[in-house]
Amino acid sequence: MGDVTEVESAVAGAFRTEWGRVVATLIRTTGNWDLAEECAQDAFAAALERWPVDGIPRTPGAWLTTVARNRALDRIKRAKTGDAKYQEVATMTPVDQDDEHHDIEDDRLRLIFTCCHPALPLEAQVALTLRTLAGLTTAEIARAFFVPEPTMAKRLVRAKSKIQNAGIPYRVPPAELLAERTNAVLGVLYLLFNEGYAASSGDDLVRFNLCDEAIGLSAALVDLMPDETEAVGLLALMRLHNARRDGRTDANGDLIPLEEQDRTNWNLDAIRDAIASLEGAERRGERGAYQIQAAIAACHAIAPVAAATDWTRITALYDQLVGMVPIPVVRLNRAVAVGMADGPEAGLALVSELVSGGRPRWLPAPIRHEG
Repeated sequence: MGDVTEVESAVAGAFRTEWGRVVATLIRTTGNWDLAEECAQDAFAAALERWPVDGIPRTPGAWLTTVARNRALDRIKRAKTGDAKYQEVATMTPVDQDDEHHDIEDDRLRLIFTCCHPALPLEAQVALTLRTLAGLTTAEIARAFFVPEPTMAKRLVRAKSKIQNAGIPYRVPPAELLAERTNAVLGVLYLLFNEGYAASSGDDLVRFNLCDEAIGLSAALVDLMPDETEAVGLLALMRLHNARRDGRTDANGDLIPLEEQDRTNWNLDAIRDAIASLEGAERRGERGAYQIQAAIAACHAIAPVAAATDWTRITALYDQLVGMVPIPVVRLNRAVAVGMADGPEAGLALVSELVSGGRPRWLPAPIRHEG
């Protein structure tokens, strides 16, 4: 028997950590995105019913995957006997009863590359990844895109229909196609981390599960493409910011400004490892936007106190970044850096020059260095 509150907490925790894995596995085994999501939802509902009676399983993810897979198998069997909604699924690859030879990380990589297929608009790529891999609700995604919830629901339906009807393969693309798909994948992972680092909704200002999900997928991508320096740069950027997470909020969960954070709470080992990997990537060639942002984050991470921050170097890095990503938020961050390096008047003069209009709503803004 399990305490109800404890069970609800365990199910909520499992949703944060296991949703993407369960859905990714079911999409591979059924070929149907809607069926995968529905059966995953059924599995979590079953957990709320069974765990108070049977106890919380030792490996919640495995329990949830097994239940969801069995639900999918039952629905496919019913489809063969007349359930029109899943009649098409019944003709696809049957549910694989032996998952021992499939790596969960591979499933998640397959899912993100499928979500980021070039046949889909970039907005759809991002939204679909946030829905299927991170488990964000349609309402949460709509808020992130600044669109009404019904509009986002239609976009998600169209994206999944496009994958289904166009026969977009559920796979990591072959080597010759990896490069053309990488930028989209990096952008989606970046936005996923951003949503976790500064959540657009919910009670938590920092959603560690999304940060961890983005970091885990980025690490898997680096393993797949070790020579892709921008992938290394993005992973270093995420790890540098994540290393400060224990110092970003107070006991009440409120954000602490960067200059006021207790730097003894930062993970110095993680900072050193991230900087070492970034330096390795920089030695291999010209830096891209993710590497530059990681270098900016490193300037903050290595300063023993806020007053020791090298704002002159940060300004020079923003000069490079503005040339690559000339959107208002980057220019604003550069103005802040100039103000810190050369005085408030210099920074305010740059702010006054900024043109209104903002960035495209679907484009992930750089992770802000202020905290």
